[in-house]
Amino acid sequence: MNDLFWLDTGTGRPLVLLHGGFLDHRMWNDQIPALAARYRIIAPDARGHGRSANATEPFRHTDVLAALLRHLGTGPAILVGVSMGGSIAVDTALEHPELVSAVVVSGSGTSEPYFTDPWTTQTWTAWQSAMSAGDLDAAVEEFTLFAAGPHRTLDDLDPEVVSRLREMTRSTLSKHTPDEPDPRIPVRDTWNRAAKIDVPVLAINGTIDSPDHLGMAERLTNTVTNGHATSIDGTAHYPNMERPNVFNRALEDFLRTL
Repeated sequence: MNDLFWLDTGTGRPLVLLHGGFLDHRMWNDQIPALAARYRIIAPDARGHGRSANATEPFRHTDVLAALLRHLGTGPAILVGVSMGGSIAVDTALEHPELVSAVVVSGSGTSEPYFTDPWTTQTWTAWQSAMSAGDLDAAVEEFTLFAAGPHRTLDDLDPEVVSRLREMTRSTLSKHTPDEPDPRIPVRDTWNRAAKIDVPVLAINGTIDSPDHLGMAERLTNTVTNGHATSIDGTAHYPNMERPNVFNRALEDFLRTL
């Protein structure tokens, strides 16, 4: 655990905030102070992201999270994740169910995503090309486009939100090189197994996120035993950053039902 970074603040039921891919725990800056009065907030940087060290051997994100929760002695926790963080939360409900009391996702399904929408595949391809070429500036810009979604440009977003996203993405991408091996071990058969998840699952989606991300979240909530979905108008892939007060209300309304 000594090469992982996490925040642990507040008291109450454990609420674990899992950031999106190539971001870090700071994407939750508008949630942590608002929720720490009533919950024990645990916000880690995933392996290879933010202030957590890169992997030196093969790993699964869900196992790293499970080891952290056991280290902290949380017992069953509520896992809240955006994008990659949501998929880690779902994987953990599948692989380590004794550690999970509820799951909240945003713009994600399981850790086996699929992309068919033209805007999503085009943006993803441009980002991958920039990464392969070692062009950090271009990679940051292409990846940050997911914040805008297919119907807007980054100029339509709050500049402060865009600036925070760019900073986090640059920080994480700069820890990696184009030629490094990918040490991540996939979790298998997640979509078929998701029907066995019996803890409450909520999706809080941005209404103008990409059709692929919305579709996967919808498929997840329709597959699990106890799934619900709500949407936040005028937001795309990071609704918690674009309209934090609305996101926090939706999350707390759900938490009160548990």
